[in-house]
Amino acid sequence: MEEKRRRLAAIMFTDMVGYTSLGQRDEDLSLALVDEQRELIRPILARHDGREVKTIGDAFLVEFGSAQDAVECAVEIQTGVRELNVRRPERPEIRLRIGIHLGDVVHQGTDVAGDAVNVASRIEPLSPPGGVCVSAQVFQSVVNRVGYEFESLGVPDLKNVSRPVELYRIVGLGEAAPRPASKSGLSKERVAVLPLSNISPDANDEYFADGMTEELIDRLAQVKGLRVIARTSVMGYRRKERKVSEIGRELGVGTLVEGSVRKAGSRIRITIQLIDVATEEHVWSDRYDRELDDVFAVQTEIASRIAGQIASSISGAAPTQPGPQVHAKANSFTKDMGAYTTFLRGRKLLNDRRSAATIRQALGLFEEVVQRDPSFPRARVGIAEALLWLAVEGETNHAESVSRARKELTEALSLDGELAEAHSALSGLMLGEDEMAGCEREARRAMELNPSLSDPYRWLAQIAAGEGKIDEAVRLLEAAEAVDPLDNNVIAFLGRAYAYSGREAEALAHWERTRPLVAYRTAAHMSEYYIGKGDYARAADTVAELERLGPERAWTLTYRGILAAKTGDEETARRMIGLLQKKSGGGELVMFPGFIHFALGDTQAFAECMEKAFELHSLPLLELMYSPIYAPARSDPGIVDLIKRQAALRQAK
Repeated sequence: MEEKRRRLAAIMFTDMVGYTSLGQRDEDLSLALVDEQRELIRPILARHDGREVKTIGDAFLVEFGSAQDAVECAVEIQTGVRELNVRRPERPEIRLRIGIHLGDVVHQGTDVAGDAVNVASRIEPLSPPGGVCVSAQVFQSVVNRVGYEFESLGVPDLKNVSRPVELYRIVGLGEAAPRPASKSGLSKERVAVLPLSNISPDANDEYFADGMTEELIDRLAQVKGLRVIARTSVMGYRRKERKVSEIGRELGVGTLVEGSVRKAGSRIRITIQLIDVATEEHVWSDRYDRELDDVFAVQTEIASRIAGQIASSISGAAPTQPGPQVHAKANSFTKDMGAYTTFLRGRKLLNDRRSAATIRQALGLFEEVVQRDPSFPRARVGIAEALLWLAVEGETNHAESVSRARKELTEALSLDGELAEAHSALSGLMLGEDEMAGCEREARRAMELNPSLSDPYRWLAQIAAGEGKIDEAVRLLEAAEAVDPLDNNVIAFLGRAYAYSGREAEALAHWERTRPLVAYRTAAHMSEYYIGKGDYARAADTVAELERLGPERAWTLTYRGILAAKTGDEETARRMIGLLQKKSGGGELVMFPGFIHFALGDTQAFAECMEKAFELHSLPLLELMYSPIYAPARSDPGIVDLIKRQAALRQAK
């Protein structure tokens, strides 16, 4: 039986307007026009790396590796058709509709199928003749990468498509669409909840305001049709004086939620405002004065009201009451408000991630919550996340921490099988243990339950890259960036993925743009890039930046050692090996000394370090597969065998 393969792809459908009726009147002419269309389109597809899956009469089904390629190809096709019509006015005009969607497809032989194909086929008929219509997923992927203007067509009903999909058309192509675009060009269904201000008498209650922000994000993410920016990206706007239009542009959202929380004794007051980014007007506001015990009901009510207001502002109808229903699952929470507030303190410490000491403090708070209420699953997820962070940073015994984290996540999911954050954390744990099938299963379940989580996209990107599908990894990371544009992990991984996929200009532009956000990791990736290019002068600058930002960190010592080896300073290189060996203690960080051994030409010591890393589930697979620094190792039989064994291990699990 032929193997089915799943991947992320941009799918384009083209269709000739009026072809059926023309064929009934003049079959020969209709066939001639189809031939003209195909002669025009096929060279354009080739220029944009489009794969013609098949033609269906006058229609094309085409697959692209990136949404940007698909959009630019579609624009060139419509421009070419328009020019062709001008050149031969004696013949009937060729008018095409083009629809594009980005999503999962299933490959079987040369054919593709799946939800993305179905959605793209439903989008194409809604394109204006001569125009290009794209889904929100495509728009989010390309809006900052192409020079075209988009306008929203709203969220129409698409046959056999259960989830709402907002559509956009490219302005200037085809007939005008009936729905006017917003002034900002940004979707109102893309929402950012800004950090709620703490106006409590006690300034230390900021943890409570942050917790309310996170809870509201989680509730809104349940609403079908809304795309809610993850907490990682919004928390950076706390106490920043920024214009609404600037925030909207930076986060790619058309709607902002802002407000404040006042906690005093057993009472809370929550004030909420909904802002249209296009007009910067407050379209709705409300105030809730309640007992603290009612906080979960208030969160749910606010989310429903916001969803209703957004829906009504898009449709132009009167606001719905109470709006799309948002449900707070009782088994996800605790009835013990003391336990809940302690949980929020832990979440704030864990989210800030300032040091190992604060993570240990968060761990202690989560453990205290579980002692008070063992049936509170989210506290168990907090324990697991804290343990995994400490393990990755080398602060605890790795195997013991991972084992305990797994038990906590298993228990959390037994209490609430639909807890997205538990599925996401378990996916990340399984990735670290080379359990690829489980990692993918849990990541996709987390994405299904909460599309606003960016971590599952990263886990899937790791899997794709490890399977040699670096272009697919890039697409997944770009999708993660749309969900969480300021997430440090996404930003760092995406820049490296651009470089590994050969898109060096995009990598350099990405690093330049995001350097202020992730300065240390950007300097590390640029050090790798310049060393790989043999540009040791620029590498010296980026290594110096690493030493300024984190002089004792493992990557700093590693790149300083590699650069020293490459420039003939063996003494410094070996001193860095000694420091890294001391830091590793024979544990998961053993790969770092190995990198310097390789730069020194000691391939045996390098191989021994990689073998040890493999045994500890810390083999640097992406570096071995893609980094130009280790390109010579990719022809070494021992390393080739190691990569094969790693692939076999991942497939087995």
